[in-house]
Amino acid sequence: MGHIDFGDMAFLQITGRRPSSSESIVFNAMLVSLVEHGMTPSAIATRMVLAGAPEALQAAVGAGLNSLGSRFAGTMEGAARVLQAALPDAQTGDIKAIAKDVVEDHTKRRDFLPGIGHPLHTPVDPRAERLRAIAQEQDLAGPYVALMWEISIQASETSGRILPVNVTGAIGALLCELGLDWRLARGMAVMSRAVGLVGHAWEEMNTPMADEVYQRIDDEVSR
Repeated sequence: MGHIDFGDMAFLQITGRRPSSSESIVFNAMLVSLVEHGMTPSAIATRMVLAGAPEALQAAVGAGLNSLGSRFAGTMEGAARVLQAALPDAQTGDIKAIAKDVVEDHTKRRDFLPGIGHPLHTPVDPRAERLRAIAQEQDLAGPYVALMWEISIQASETSGRILPVNVTGAIGALLCELGLDWRLARGMAVMSRAVGLVGHAWEEMNTPMADEVYQRIDDEVSR
C-alpha cells in the first residue's frame, strides 16, 4: 500500500508480476475506458435492484455485473478470442491475408464479428483510437492491433458499411499485446464496470430515477 496503484495491483494479481511502465500505462487506460458507459443494461439493473433493496449495495452492483455479456462490454472476449485464434504465436505474418480469412470465415457462417461497428461512434470510435494511440506511444501496438484494424477495413469493404474498431475491439487487441489469455477479457470488464456501477448506485441514492423507470413501465404495460 502506498507503493502500487489499483491497476498495477490488478496486473500483478493476474500475471504474477508487476507491469513495466509501458504496460502499466496501457493496462490502466484499458480499465479507465470501461468504467462508465451511460445508461446501459448493467447500470439500469444496478439502479433497479437498489430501488428494491436499498440496504444491499453489493447486490445492486452484482446485478449490474451479471448483465455483462456478449452484447455489452463482454464483446472484448470475442475480439481477443478471434485475434488469438488467427495469430496463435503472435507472429506478424501477412496481416491483410489473415484479416481477409477472418472476415470471409465469419461472413460465410453469418456469424457476428466482435470488436467492430458501433451504433453511435462512426466513422470512428474515439475511445478505440485513443487506446491505439496510447499503445503506439508505449510501443505496444503490435501485430494484434494491426490485425484488429485490418479486420475493420476488410469487413467494411465486404459489407459496404463503415465498421470501425470499437472500444471493446481495441481492448481485445491490447489484451493480446500484453500476452493475456482471451478468457481474462471479461474479467477486465468486471473490474472496470464495478467502479462505474458503484458510482451509479451512489447517484441513485442521491438522485433517484429507478422508481420513475418502474412507474413508466408499469403504466405502459397496464394500458
